Amino acid sequence: MQYQGTIYRPPSEAHSILLQVTTGCSHNKCSFCGMYKGQRFAIKSEEQILADIDYASAHFPSARRLFLCDGDALILPQERLLTLLKRIETRLPLINRVGIYANTKSLQSKSITELQRLHNHGLGIVYMGLESGDDVTLAGMNKGATAGQMIEMGKKAKLAGIQLSVTVLLGIAGPERSGIHAVATGRVLTALDPEYVGALSLMLEPGTALYAEYQAGRFALPEPLELLQELRTMIATTNLSQGLFHANHASNYLPIRAKLPEEKAETLALLDQALAGKLTLKPEYLRAL
Repeated sequence: MQYQGTIYRPPSEAHSILLQVTTGCSHNKCSFCGMYKGQRFAIKSEEQILADIDYASAHFPSARRLFLCDGDALILPQERLLTLLKRIETRLPLINRVGIYANTKSLQSKSITELQRLHNHGLGIVYMGLESGDDVTLAGMNKGATAGQMIEMGKKAKLAGIQLSVTVLLGIAGPERSGIHAVATGRVLTALDPEYVGALSLMLEPGTALYAEYQAGRFALPEPLELLQELRTMIATTNLSQGLFHANHASNYLPIRAKLPEEKAETLALLDQALAGKLTLKPEYLRAL
């Protein structure tokens, strides 16, 4: 299979076939993100994508999941994306879920009916980077969407029958706005009611706009306990009908994996122990993106 540049995928897609259909990210302006800097967004040729599907069929015939890379493959024109999903159905009949990254722009480009058609042909989950529910914080990171817009688009995906996995970013508001960010994000997560929430802790990357702000003294990283307090506030404010809230990414100081609502109280109690200094946090040298 042909890959161009660095390939990124959600942790939950570690055992999936990775099919690259685009390169880069269609937005590529978030101040904290260095994943696709210097890489122009492009859609790969249909010939190459179909050849990769055939290769996957020959070499991974028993695979159950497939992830469409890169940063925003949902931006593909509807009929082209539908053609690819149908080809996957034909050549990899055991695949029971196709996953994809999505942002507000790409979800806006598809009607509910179009999303339902994609779902009917295998698209089972979309991964959306919310980062924050606070519009001031979203504007500061140049996210390109408001919290209200992301709620609307996330709900659209769910109405189409597609599962929703939402990523939030601890520390992105800095110490001063940490509490506002945590409460607002919890409220947006409640409105979205996703099946999955993934919380990552901010790690500054050289070459990004936010790193330059940090070096200039205009942005400060919260301390580890401040990040834990932010996470506690966020979980306390989040009410899911039935979802998994996990903060077990390598960037986090304390691994959390909680089913909400049933494990909410014990998760908050665990965070209280950590905040009281009764639990050992991950050392800095073990944290990673």
